[in-house]
Amino acid sequence: MSTQWPRLDYLSWRETCSALHLYLQIVGKYRLAHTPWLNHSWNATFYVTPAGLTSSPIPDGSGIEIVFDFHDHAVIGSNGDGLRASFALGPSTVAEFHANFARLILELGGRPDFHGRPNEVADPVPFDEDHRDRPYDREAVRNFHQALMAIDRVFKAFRTSFIGKSSPVHLFWGSFDLAVTRFSGRQAPIHQGGIPALPDTVAQEAYDREVSSAGFWPGGGGLDYPAFYAYAYPAPGGFRAASVRPEAAFWHEGLSEFILPYEAVQAAADPDEALMAFLVSTYEAAAELGGWDRDNLECMQGQRGKVRELDVKVQNTAAASVSETVEREDGASKGRYRIVVEGVEAEMTYSRAGTQLIIIDHTDVPAALRGRKVGERLVRQAVEDARREGVSIIPLCPFAKAQIERHPEWQDVLRR
Repeated sequence: MSTQWPRLDYLSWRETCSALHLYLQIVGKYRLAHTPWLNHSWNATFYVTPAGLTSSPIPDGSGIEIVFDFHDHAVIGSNGDGLRASFALGPSTVAEFHANFARLILELGGRPDFHGRPNEVADPVPFDEDHRDRPYDREAVRNFHQALMAIDRVFKAFRTSFIGKSSPVHLFWGSFDLAVTRFSGRQAPIHQGGIPALPDTVAQEAYDREVSSAGFWPGGGGLDYPAFYAYAYPAPGGFRAASVRPEAAFWHEGLSEFILPYEAVQAAADPDEALMAFLVSTYEAAAELGGWDRDNLECMQGQRGKVRELDVKVQNTAAASVSETVEREDGASKGRYRIVVEGVEAEMTYSRAGTQLIIIDHTDVPAALRGRKVGERLVRQAVEDARREGVSIIPLCPFAKAQIERHPEWQDVLRR
């Protein structure tokens, strides 16, 4: 078993985990108060580093960076003038941490003014009034950091296969989750809000565009174990019933999200592969059922030291090789269109509903052909054939439906 994926037992360190969550909230709120707003609260997050977690530079004083060092178990601050200040992480109270952090910011020439009450936790107590003793399990924190390093690596590899708008891989201190989010590019319905101790305006701004999001929780929030999650907003019809991988993943009714226990990944023969399967399959379910423009949003997964080919080059190459290779296999009740490009097959299947109607029910374009207009070419061929044969099309497949919606000149073949 890989030592890069340590065992995590949430119940054995949940008090330390809760304390660390609140400590991160204090530093995160300081960053939020001094940083211009970036869409979807990206101006407030932390990032995984080999040492622990960093705020990245905060525009206060001469510029201040805060690092949670999980090797030496300390909070370390540095500024643009070369000054450093720190204090130890250990058994404490939230109020004591709050006071230590305020002194650190003053020592670095900053202004420790920020909102003083936790977000996204039940019954929040102001930081400077929380005098309950909190433990600090150094070994559990080290294991948590080691897990974050492994998860961050896989999340970042997953992010490379999306050319549309995508979040960085970052840790939100409100919900205490490491997350990566993809966007369809379309506006979403206004979110209802209702998240504990969080202004509705923040939730509504965070979800003002369609998303497919995945992340990792160390535990809590309805789960007594660490787990990966995946959701779509708005969730398309049929999403909860989608087939996702690996086998241990399941739909959680209470959370309305797909869940994959961390233990299932940690114990897998190839943990990276197991987690990647979850990320890819849940995203594909959201994108396919939601009718995302996958040809224009996706690309090949990034390779080390290799520049991604420009879209114009890929499309020109694809046009030359694809235009004469669309094949049709037509039967009495079912049929399909297929394209083989460089040994990789893409297909679009349909069913016949009488002599004058076909129903496009599925499109499958492998990842190796993403961004090459292959799926669009399949739909175009079906439209051209329908015109020639005098039949109508019902595009039940979300991808085909989205393609026809984007091409008004194709809509004459739709069944009215």
